[in-house]
Amino acid sequence: MPNVRHSTVRVGPANVFYREAGTQEQPVLLLLHGFANSSYYFRHLMPKLADRFHLIAPDLPSFGFTTIDDGADNRCTFAGLTETIAGFVNELSLRRFAMYVFDYGAPVGFNLAVANPDSITAIISQNGNAYEEGLGAAPWAPLRAYWTQPSPAIREKLKERMSLEGVRDSYFQGVNDPAGIEPEAYWLDAALLARPGMMDLQADLKLDYKSNIERYPLYQQYLRTQRPPLLAIWGKNDTFFIPPGAEAFKRDVPDADVRFLDAGHFALETNVDDIASAIMKMKINA
Repeated sequence: MPNVRHSTVRVGPANVFYREAGTQEQPVLLLLHGFANSSYYFRHLMPKLADRFHLIAPDLPSFGFTTIDDGADNRCTFAGLTETIAGFVNELSLRRFAMYVFDYGAPVGFNLAVANPDSITAIISQNGNAYEEGLGAAPWAPLRAYWTQPSPAIREKLKERMSLEGVRDSYFQGVNDPAGIEPEAYWLDAALLARPGMMDLQADLKLDYKSNIERYPLYQQYLRTQRPPLLAIWGKNDTFFIPPGAEAFKRDVPDADVRFLDAGHFALETNVDDIASAIMKMKINA
């Protein structure tokens, strides 16, 4: 199997950890993970695509093995994450690239696209939302309540879901056979969340998600104007980002390829072959 390499690069106060596969002569595919995981999420996908893409998967600030200097701005807002990843893209001289966006990686990726639309060659959105109708009612109710009236009790509830049990439950949700989920995935996420102060940083980021919803019209305008090649491939049993969010892409990109998998939120954990096959059928220009 093709080697996956592991490196770090300095971006302002951050040491950004990233995984890399393929060669620089190939079209670039930037892989942006979500909550509560890291670039580890792409561990099985990268070798499957390394014969045709230069794959680069960074850990977002406060996730995985990316670190922030003590006393520096922790950048636990989506604007801060975007600033760091934009700097990462510049440090690696990525001028044109396709994006695989998942969960939190979607607003970060769409922010990059809005800022530099000509740099994006294609988008793969795997449960990466850009539409209000894609927000599942029940999981988002506590956040909507907090945005209306901030409450320490709601904040503590959010942190309770970052325990090992809470992370594991999010991996198992919507999955027909939980025994197929590698326990290393959710154990790693939970261990990294358990570091001192991390749950507070992640609670800050969750509470900042409202800023992404406010930017959804900008993302949709970008999609309408640029109409990039777009694959929306969705775990249809996801309760966080529900199927109407995938279907909505066709409103702005009529030629979008929208596919549903019998999977939950973390669809790569159970359906990596389906997703790799769909990506390999895309027409992506360098």
